[in-house]
Formats: sequence, structure tokens, C-alpha cells
Amino acid sequence: MNGIALRRRGLIAGTAALLATPAFAQPAWPRGPVRWIFPFTPGSAVDVVARLVAQDLTERLGQSFIVESRTGAGGSIGTEVAARARPDGDTFLVGSPGNMAIGPALLRNLTYDVQRDFAAITHMVTFPQVLVVSPSLPVRNLAELVAYSKANPGRLNYASSGVGATNHLAMEMLRAATGLNATHVPYRGGLVTLQAIMSNDVQMCIEGILTVPSFLAEGKLRAIAVTGAERSALMPDVPAVAETVPDFDAGAWVMLFAPTGTPAPIIEKLSAEIRTTLAKPAIRARLTELGATVTGTTAEQAATIHRLELAKWRRAVEASGAAAG
Repeated sequence: MNGIALRRRGLIAGTAALLATPAFAQPAWPRGPVRWIFPFTPGSAVDVVARLVAQDLTERLGQSFIVESRTGAGGSIGTEVAARARPDGDTFLVGSPGNMAIGPALLRNLTYDVQRDFAAITHMVTFPQVLVVSPSLPVRNLAELVAYSKANPGRLNYASSGVGATNHLAMEMLRAATGLNATHVPYRGGLVTLQAIMSNDVQMCIEGILTVPSFLAEGKLRAIAVTGAERSALMPDVPAVAETVPDFDAGAWVMLFAPTGTPAPIIEKLSAEIRTTLAKPAIRARLTELGATVTGTTAEQAATIHRLELAKWRRAVEASGAAAG
């Protein structure tokens, strides 16, 4: 056999050996505790979802998945911590519209870029919100509300949890899509906005779907529409805005992100493990009780959703005229 043939045989053998080794060379993951940074105050529905999923992963994978709250600056402090973390599979970020879509459009001088510095892992759930009005208004659905507002310009006000809050921008999306005539009155916190409606200081707001059922049952509020792409299992008789405004979707969501550079096998494994968790009947039932619609996407699907959400909430910020901070 000549020298060229020998070299070729050696090259083929070496290539075969390289192709055969990655499965053995790839280190096991997780190899220790894993932290999920949550950049807002504990106790919200988003926080509950993250902890529910993390607990199941802890039980199944034999390592602790810890949800760590790092609050402040509208979610940007915790988000920056995650962006600067080593991309070794030990640190991830719990994302919601506030820190991963609205913040980038609203806040100036961020030290990170949510598209450049993060890789999407999975879109876990969506949370529809609900548009509620004062029972004193002579309206029963969205079309009647819009018509009434146009016939009575300047008479209607809507409450929010603050300028740039998710419910403020969701209402601005609705105003842009329907021509609803209402003036924004910002408050601090969800229950305060509902009390403002009940005292007739304002006439409507968009609020989390778990916050309002008791007020609806007592006749203190009237539900007009949910803001997700479809009706909620918690309020099956309340139409979605999308039934009047095609493709309208201003729901909140929970996604998980990794610092850019995190090895693809880790991202793919974690995405698959979370989807396994979300498929469990007991987990799905608990999430439904929270008002969540389970999604559970691949990393590629999550990245596409995130790009679309970034663009959508940026348009809402621009429509609202909210000043960047």
C-alpha cells in the first residue's frame, strides 16, 4: 500500500474516532445546583410557575434548581446579573414581558441586549389578562364599550399599575386596535386599580385573571374580554379580544433564558426536561388553576416567539408615549 493510501486510511480512522467520542466527552449536566434568577418580587404568578417547574426538575434530575430573586430597577438588575453570568449551565433567567420585552423598549442605558446576551430555552406558559369595567357602564361586550367611549369622548378613564406596566401597555394595544376613547390614570398595584373602579374614580382596567373572580361574583366588576389569543379555561364565557380584533394577543408569559454561549446540548436538554415537566397532568392542572395556558416549546420556537414579543411590546410602548427612563 502506497504512502497516500496509508495517510488516507489514517485520516479516515482518526475522523471516525472523533465522531465516536462526543457522547462520552460531553460532561453530565446538571453537575451541581442550578439557579434561576427571578428579577422581580417573589409571589407573583410568574414566580409561582418558575418555582413549580424548578421543584419538579429538582425531584427528577437529582440536583437543586433554585429560584433566586434579584429585584430592582424594573427587573433590569436581576436580568443584568444573568446576562453577565458564566455560560456554563449553572445560571438561567426567568423572563416575562416586563424584563424581556417592555424593559428593553422603555429603559435607556441598559448594559445588556436581551437578544444578543440571551438564548431562549422554552416558552412555558401564557397568562391572559381580563378587561373589567364598572357595572355602572351600560356595556356588555367590547364592541359596546368602544362604541360608548366614542359617543362619550373624554368621559372614560382607565387604571393601570403604573406607566409602562404590562396592563398599561395592554390597554394601549387595545386602544390602538379599536379606537377606544379612554384616558390613562396610573396607580400603584393591582388591587388599588380595582378599588378605583368600584369607587368610580375610573371606569375600567386590565388586570390579572386570578385577581378579579370574587369581585365579578359579587357584581362589583363586569368582565368584558380576556386579552389572550383565546378564551381562558377559568372564564370560558368571557370572549377573547381576538374574537372582535383578529390576532389580538396581549397576554403575559413565562419564558426561560440562558446566557449566550451556554452549550447547545445543555439548552436542548433543559428545554426537553421542562417540556416533560409541563406535560405532567398534575403540573398542568395546577397551572390551569393559576389561570395559565401551558405551551412548552422548543428553544427554536421560543426564540421566534421572543422576537415577535419584543416587536409587539415595543410598538405598545411607542403608542403609549411612555417616557424611557
